[in-house]
Amino acid sequence: MSRSNLKGGGWGGSKVTLTAMNSPILIACAHGTSSTEGAAEVNALRDGIAALRPGLDVREAYVDVQDPELPDVVAGLPAGETAVVVPLLLSVGYHVKVDIARAVKSRRGTRAAAPLGPDPRLAALLDVRLREAGVTDNDAVILAAAGSSDPTAAQNVEELTVQLRALRSNRIVAAYGASAKPSVPEAVAMLREEAAGGAGAGESAGAVDLGGRVVIAAYLLAPGFFHDQLHKAGADLVTAALLPSPVLAEIALERYDAALAAGA
Repeated sequence: MSRSNLKGGGWGGSKVTLTAMNSPILIACAHGTSSTEGAAEVNALRDGIAALRPGLDVREAYVDVQDPELPDVVAGLPAGETAVVVPLLLSVGYHVKVDIARAVKSRRGTRAAAPLGPDPRLAALLDVRLREAGVTDNDAVILAAAGSSDPTAAQNVEELTVQLRALRSNRIVAAYGASAKPSVPEAVAMLREEAAGGAGAGESAGAVDLGGRVVIAAYLLAPGFFHDQLHKAGADLVTAALLPSPVLAEIALERYDAALAAGA
């Protein structure tokens, strides 16, 4: 996929477009946010999913903050209709394993797809965001995820970190906004210490010269609370969130198709 497709723009150029008049309903389930900008980006993502698959019934749902709540959406499905819940989330965690799993179990004919991440295309999109922000090879990068108490979520983030390292020569470490360690401020402090040649330097710093800036790569779907917190973590620069980009809608449809194939 070209970087032009990763960056943003219209939805019409994707190769994913298929007709789906009689397909199961796709419930696009996001976390939810109080950010007007973040909510608008998620709404646009949902519209993008529908645009890529004409005739597919794409419905809105959330696990927190916003309405309609996922259990209500599942309970309100038309009699006899089947559905796939696609988590518009970047890793497996509590919301996937508990909230979404519980909602799916509550109604026969409903299944859950995998979340959007990890995926090499998301690493490529993060690379685009870093380039857009003017990040150089001399800068240290913190891949900042929202965080979860579920170990699988951290494993997903580490996998994405490895994928990003394959694209860039920077010193790259993962950190979290909540519920996992290191926190983003802790990672910023560690990299500052490494740059100064302190106790955190040495083998962990690798072969990269850390004389540049400390940059946070926001591994977040959209603007909102966690993205706002990243700007308070003490880094020199914070990248934009992943949205807008057509690649998220493409991945969502692939997760939907994979869930259908697995249940066939």
